[in-house]
Amino acid sequence: MQNPLLAQFATPFDTAPFTKIKTEDYLPAIKTAIEEAKLEIEEIKKADQPTFENTIEALDRSGKKLGIISSIFFNLNSAETSPELQKLAREISPLLTQHSNDILLDQVLFQKVASVFDSKSALTLTPEQNMLLEKTYKSFVRNGAKLTSEEGEILRNIDQELAQLSLKYGENVLEETNKFVHFETEESAVEGLPEGIKEAAAQIAEEKNKPGQWAFTLDYPSYIPAMTYAKNRELRKLLFLAYNTKCSKGDELDNQQIIKDILILKEKRAKLLGYANHAEFILEERMAKSPKEVINFLESLLEKARPKAEKEVEELTAFAKKLDGISELQKWDFAYYSELLKKEKYAIDDELLKPYFQLEKVVSGVFKTANKLFGIDFKQNPEIPVYHPDVKAYEVTDRSGKHLAVYYADYFPRPGKRNGAWMTSYRGQSMQGDINNRPHVSIVCNFTKPTKTKPSLLTFNEVTTLFHEFGHALHGMLANTTYESLSGTSVYWDFVELPSQIFENWCYEKECLDFFADHYETGEKIPSDLIEKLKKAANFQQGYQTVRQISFGLLDMAFHSAPASTITDIPAFEQEAMKRTDLLPKVPETLMATSFSHIFQGGYSAGYYSYKWAEVLDADAFDLFLEKGVFDEVTAASFQTNILSAGGSEHPSVLYKRFRGREPKTDALLKRAGLIES
Repeated sequence: MQNPLLAQFATPFDTAPFTKIKTEDYLPAIKTAIEEAKLEIEEIKKADQPTFENTIEALDRSGKKLGIISSIFFNLNSAETSPELQKLAREISPLLTQHSNDILLDQVLFQKVASVFDSKSALTLTPEQNMLLEKTYKSFVRNGAKLTSEEGEILRNIDQELAQLSLKYGENVLEETNKFVHFETEESAVEGLPEGIKEAAAQIAEEKNKPGQWAFTLDYPSYIPAMTYAKNRELRKLLFLAYNTKCSKGDELDNQQIIKDILILKEKRAKLLGYANHAEFILEERMAKSPKEVINFLESLLEKARPKAEKEVEELTAFAKKLDGISELQKWDFAYYSELLKKEKYAIDDELLKPYFQLEKVVSGVFKTANKLFGIDFKQNPEIPVYHPDVKAYEVTDRSGKHLAVYYADYFPRPGKRNGAWMTSYRGQSMQGDINNRPHVSIVCNFTKPTKTKPSLLTFNEVTTLFHEFGHALHGMLANTTYESLSGTSVYWDFVELPSQIFENWCYEKECLDFFADHYETGEKIPSDLIEKLKKAANFQQGYQTVRQISFGLLDMAFHSAPASTITDIPAFEQEAMKRTDLLPKVPETLMATSFSHIFQGGYSAGYYSYKWAEVLDADAFDLFLEKGVFDEVTAASFQTNILSAGGSEHPSVLYKRFRGREPKTDALLKRAGLIES
């Protein structure tokens, strides 16, 4: 029987045949696809006279089958993993790293690429073709094409080690998250938790063979509500310490040595390629071009945000003391008293809002918002295979009813899924002659599951998370470029969050909320006064939240720009890097770095600042929608054409200016966050 990953996918829209794939299919499929990709590279090398078409375009088209199989494997390793898949990842990852290095360190191939690049002034290229040529040439140079053969071997070994260390780091975080569970036997211990949260905790306990108890895990839908609502201070402290000491306990899951090894290897790699450090290497291909520019950007925000944040902490400390006699506010107190203070100040809290945010209705609202802005429709198709019963698959069509994309949605936590929320792709968009190969994209979240008596009701934060990830998905679904490597979210990393973060803004607009914010029991639309309270509360503790985000960006930049040999004590280094942003007493045993997956497992190393950078863009861009109308057709069409559909076909500064008519300004963000007067 033919390997389903190598056969023609006999599925709607050539989607991944999840139901037919067995774990043992991956390795032989990857190996075969690598051999096929090598033959494609050999054909490119045979060209006597390298041209843009037979070298640069051909390279972009090569390895498509390998790309699709790898995407399926690694996406499932994040969303539906198992010990078998994790073991396989440790075997597959080096093969892919070696294959990538074989291409990028191939001197014959590089000379052909360099020949086309050196003659670019004589070529008549479109902006997108020029971008592909630049990107292709740089990818070779930035991955060692100009190194000696001996240096190339060193680079290969570094890349192999980094791939393995990154996998191990992520596996440790997932295992540490999954192994923790805390049970409470007395109802008094869970006082303050809303009924729905208590029911969910009881359901977890029942699933773990402890009926009649309440169980808490480190999954977001369990951890966050407990930290927000549990009156039991000891419970909050216990959960806080468990969450913030992940992989730092000196046992077999400790990530501290892995971090040191990763940092040494990244620095060694950067220096081998002629850069001072990993941050310099990464930022060469970003809108923010250097560590200095990033630090200046973050510190300029810190200067405006810290005074406001300090006042917010003072206010909350006084509130906690008045309410419960708390003399010193601790980190495990912050979310709890913040929620109480927000309720007192704005007469609003998540429990008041959640009945209006039933997951199915919010999803419908997201679809309606996308339809009103961009004219796209979503239709669930049960014939499209999925990798877990929780996953839903949709056909996406444009205004004329033409097929646009396949969209997968995976909303609930489970043991095989890592924490957080993300968008990913199973197949990118590209043009091949007259054929427009349309994308297959997915969003993966960890929302509160339905209970026996209640549907899945989202917090407002979860609503904005859904809109955020859907914004990324729109970037993928509406992609319309020629080359896959410039399509959709294949943009500069500090530009990639613009589509996601701008989409969150619609959550605060009545015209959008009216699409979906109906009470799940009564059907009553969310009252206008609640929407006003929601808008007013949007700025609540924005100073504190801004400083918190800046602290993560500064920690990331410190890790990736300081000499790796000086980072011998991870806790001491982290404390020093974050001391200017600390607003609450330090908890000595806690450590963020050991579970900071964004920078040690994901793609955000020397790039966490991107969230704040993109906030400047999204606030500035949404200002135009506010000026013209949040569903203004002309503005939406311009955003689709110049941002969503354009992908990385031109420099992001060019694309942004084409949409906005000017460079971005920070004023809109500062006003929105209440850091300056409007």
